[in-house]
Amino acid sequence: MKVFTEIANLYQIRGQEEKIVRGQKMNALECVEGAYLMVSDGKIEAFGPMSDLEAGAFSGIERISLKGKSVLPTWVDSHTHLVFADWRNHEFLDRLNGLSYQEIAERGGGILNSAERMREADEDALFEAAMKRLNKLIAKGTGAIEIKSGYGLSTETELKMLRVINRIKAAAPIPVKATFLGAHAFPARFKNDPDAYIDEVINEMLPAVAAEGLADYVDAFCEQGYFSLDQTERILKAGVQHGLVPKVHVNQFNAFGAVELCVRYGARSVDHLEVLNPADIEALKSSETIAVGLPGCSFFLGIPYTPIRELMAADIPVALASDFNPGSAPDGNLNFALSLACTQMKMSPKAAVNALTLNAAAAMDATDEVGSITVGKRANFIVTEPINDLSFLPYAFGDDAIDAVYINGERFTE
Repeated sequence: MKVFTEIANLYQIRGQEEKIVRGQKMNALECVEGAYLMVSDGKIEAFGPMSDLEAGAFSGIERISLKGKSVLPTWVDSHTHLVFADWRNHEFLDRLNGLSYQEIAERGGGILNSAERMREADEDALFEAAMKRLNKLIAKGTGAIEIKSGYGLSTETELKMLRVINRIKAAAPIPVKATFLGAHAFPARFKNDPDAYIDEVINEMLPAVAAEGLADYVDAFCEQGYFSLDQTERILKAGVQHGLVPKVHVNQFNAFGAVELCVRYGARSVDHLEVLNPADIEALKSSETIAVGLPGCSFFLGIPYTPIRELMAADIPVALASDFNPGSAPDGNLNFALSLACTQMKMSPKAAVNALTLNAAAAMDATDEVGSITVGKRANFIVTEPINDLSFLPYAFGDDAIDAVYINGERFTE
C-alpha cells in the first residue's frame, strides 16, 4: 500500500455508479484541492482532502509527496489501428502533392497498401513493434486502449492480426479490447464482385474469430466507395449473432443513414462523424450509443472536425480517440488530441477531459476499470508537472506537462 499526498488538484473523481456524462454536464469536472490518493494492490483504495487523513495514517505506508503537482486518470483510447506492418509516409508526400485520401486509395494505396504488407509480416515482429508503440503511448498517459484488425482482408491474415492483438492483451499492463474489422476495404481480388467478399467475412472470418474468442467488437467502414448500408447491415447482423458488439466507422466523408443503422443494431459507439445531418443527431439522442470524434485524423487529412458541440447540445455523450494508424492519423498521443479538442472543436478543457477519460472508457466497456478516480478502479493515473490550472494541459500543446504515469499503482517506464 502507498499514499500519494499533498496533491495540488485531484481531478475527475467519481462514484462507482457514474459510468458516463452527457451533453453540457461534460463541462463540469469534480476536483479535490489539497488531496491524497491511497493505492493498494494496484487499485484505488481511498482519496480525499489531506485534512481527512488521521495523524497516524502514514504508519507503515509508503508516502509519496506530490506537492505542487496534480493528478487525473489516464487517458483512454477507444479507437486505434495499433497493429500494422509499416508506415505510409510516402503517401503523405502524395497528399502534399495534391492527391486526396480517396485518390490515393483508388491507386492501390491506403488500406490496401497496409494489407499487402500485413500479409507478408511475421507475427512475432508485428507483436514486438506494436508493444513498442503501446509502451510509448502509455508513457504519454494512455491507460486503456482498443485495437482493430482490418489490414488483413483475408481470413488467414485477419486472424493473424487478431491473435497479435490478443497477445498484446495478455502482455500489456493496461486494459486492451479487440475489434474485428474485416470490412475495412475490398481486396483487389473482389473488385468485380464485392458482395462475394461480404460472404467471406460472414461465412469464413466471423465464425473463425468467434470460435477462437479473438474479438470483443465488430466494425465496418461504412462509407461511399467502401461498404454500403446493406453490406454493413449484413456484417453487423452476423457479428451480433456471434456475440460481438458493433463499434463502427461512419460519416467520415458522407452522411447517408449509417448512424441510424448502427443505433438500430445497438452499437457501443459510432466513430468519426465528421459529417452529420439532423437525422443522425435524432438517432443518437434516442440511443445509448456514444459518439466518438477523432481529431487527429481531421488534423492530418485536413478534413472537417466532428461537430462535438452540436452533439453535446443535443445531450449526446461524446468521447475522443486517436485513430492511431499509419495512413490518416500516424500518432497516438492523446495529449495532442486534448489540445485539438479545445482549439479546433471548441470544447472546454473539462469537457475534453471527460471525453478522453470517463466517456472514452464507456466507449470500450472499460468503466469498471478505468476512466475516473474511483475507489476500486485500477490505479492508472497521470501526475502532471506543477500547473496553475487544468487548462494548461491543452494550452501547452507542444508540451505534455506530464511528470509521471502510474499504471496499476506503479510508476511506468518504457
